[in-house]
Amino acid sequence: MNRKYKIVIFGATGFTGELCAKFMSEKYSDIPIAIAGRSLEKLEKIKNKHGLPFPIIVADAFDVNALEKMCKDTEVVLSTAGPYHKYGSDLLGACVKNGCHYVDITGESFWIKDMIEKHHKEASNKGVRIINACGFDSAPSDLGVFYAVNQVVGSVKSVQCFQAWKGEASGGTMETMFSSMDAKLAKGGLGKFSLNPKNSISENQKKKTSDKIKVQKIPHLGGWTGPFVMALPNTRVVRRSAALSRFTGKYYGDDFVYSEGAYYSKKGAARKVTFMTLALGLIIVSPLRKLLRGFFRKPGEGPSQEAMDSGFFKSRFLIETQDGFRAFSMSSSGDPGYKMTSRMACESALCLAVENPASLPGGEGFGGLLTPSVGLGNVLINRLKNIGVSFKEISLNN
Repeated sequence: MNRKYKIVIFGATGFTGELCAKFMSEKYSDIPIAIAGRSLEKLEKIKNKHGLPFPIIVADAFDVNALEKMCKDTEVVLSTAGPYHKYGSDLLGACVKNGCHYVDITGESFWIKDMIEKHHKEASNKGVRIINACGFDSAPSDLGVFYAVNQVVGSVKSVQCFQAWKGEASGGTMETMFSSMDAKLAKGGLGKFSLNPKNSISENQKKKTSDKIKVQKIPHLGGWTGPFVMALPNTRVVRRSAALSRFTGKYYGDDFVYSEGAYYSKKGAARKVTFMTLALGLIIVSPLRKLLRGFFRKPGEGPSQEAMDSGFFKSRFLIETQDGFRAFSMSSSGDPGYKMTSRMACESALCLAVENPASLPGGEGFGGLLTPSVGLGNVLINRLKNIGVSFKEISLNN
């Protein structure tokens, strides 16, 4: 593939899009990259603010002709323009139609399900890699499980993930949560295996898979767990990866079971945050959300640089095999939802833009609507290690 641009950052004037553009200019300014969005004025403002060396493309999310022209001119589109159920469908379709790889940071599993049904077959036939969920939703969950499964010998019975993090929500994230319920779209992505291919779920998986996480002590690792706010999209992505892994490397197995919760060092913290999580969930699904939406950040607003620098995440993975238990972690400093999401998304796009296609999972010509581990695998893990993300085995606390 030889096109005008290696990567186009679409939605560059949004909070996360701006972080992506800034990161790329600081670290990869020698790569042909463009920034895109609907407002020339806002794009020029971002370009001047950071001294970006990138050209500007004006393209509205609903202007199919402009989107198709943009896709014909680039090898990879990195989209940060959400909510994706509002602004992402035409762009993803244009990428598939015009043979352009695609990366995003969506956590909208109901929208991913819709895109799989509409575009997976064509993308697969064309060898176009469409990689959803490359931010904190759901790269740590997906890559961490992939890393753990590939460190052990033999079949895997289960993986339990426990997420610890420090970070804040942007206006874009809040808008996605509220607008999903307003549009009554989320129902389609709630099934435990909603992103799995047909006939890919064993009876054992149906029987043993559960999303119900209560406050309880974590076996073998210490600490406490409770519900994790982003477990719903993360678990769906990991379960899709498990099903697709048979085509790209080590198969997770017919009986692989995955669950995800939060991690707390103390029981009191687990109870407190669990109560707050459930309260927010009740607000979002009730009519009160329209009255309370104004109290949260607006799209384009986000945490301060100081807050992003002081954040972190650590994803712990307890893996059970026929030989017993082992544990692994994926971790990094930096706010997971924004600082690290922007960097994970950029490195994901760079996997498709500058790495040898033959080194990617499935080899050259492999495509479809994929997950980070299935579409990018160890190539992405190695790139993330180079920017300070840690993958390692950790001790059990028996």
